[in-house]
Amino acid sequence: ALAEGETRLGEAEKASKAADAALAQAREERVRCEAGREQADYARRNVAERVAERLDCAPDAILAAGGIEANESLPSAEEAEARLQRLVRERDGMGPVNLVAEAESAEIEERLAVLSREREDLVGAIAKLREGIAALNREGRERLLAAFAEVNEHFSALFTRLFGGGRAHLTLDKGEDGDEARDPLEAGLEIMASPPGKRLQVMSLLSGGEQALTALALLFAVFLTNPAPICVLDEVDAPLDDANVDRFCTLVEEIAESAETRFLIITHHRLTMARMDRLFGVTMGERGVSQLVSVDLQQAQELRRTA
Repeated sequence: ALAEGETRLGEAEKASKAADAALAQAREERVRCEAGREQADYARRNVAERVAERLDCAPDAILAAGGIEANESLPSAEEAEARLQRLVRERDGMGPVNLVAEAESAEIEERLAVLSREREDLVGAIAKLREGIAALNREGRERLLAAFAEVNEHFSALFTRLFGGGRAHLTLDKGEDGDEARDPLEAGLEIMASPPGKRLQVMSLLSGGEQALTALALLFAVFLTNPAPICVLDEVDAPLDDANVDRFCTLVEEIAESAETRFLIITHHRLTMARMDRLFGVTMGERGVSQLVSVDLQQAQELRRTA
């Protein structure tokens, strides 16, 4: 019995030592676990502080802030890191935070309101201006067509008179597309003339003398429509023959009497000089010294008759 008791005592001591060893190991494990828990708590608090600092929200609101549902699987760490880097680059690309952005925004809104009011005023002014332009264009078209008809009538009569026959008229250019309803204010002017014995054609196809007579007919037609107190003609009779010069001078005399227009004609043609009332010539009696000479032909004719 003693031997059995000693045997059991030895086993009990072994069990006690094993239990003490297990207790010591458990205590060490508990210490490690407590240290790990404290470290995890410290890390959790650091993470919470970083979340609050950088995201301005609690840790349990991170999923909502990131647009991730509660039952949705989280993205991988690589994807999250790549997205983070991309967002950081985009944020850095935006530049530093403008602390006066709110004040600048208010100033810009005020300027925008002022510009909007000015734009409304400009739109209204443009509308009124377009109405005025439309009214002026209507009146201009009416007056232009009336004047065109009157000038065309005088031109046809004067052309026939200067050429001793033939016919001519003015027409508004219809443009390349031949539009009959082209705006008269934008249309060009075509001079159609047919001297005696020739077909009707544009003025550019006439000879030099015929073009000069046609231009004179148009000029005098304008004078008859809206007479001017003075008219200066610079060697318009140069390309004309004697018969046409005689018609030209006769027409000048009639217009001068009917329209009360004074004609100042610069010419080298003897027939034109002979038909004028007064001649002014420049002579050089001495080299480098010019002298103006005037002759009143009407007075000269009276002196001749009395002589």
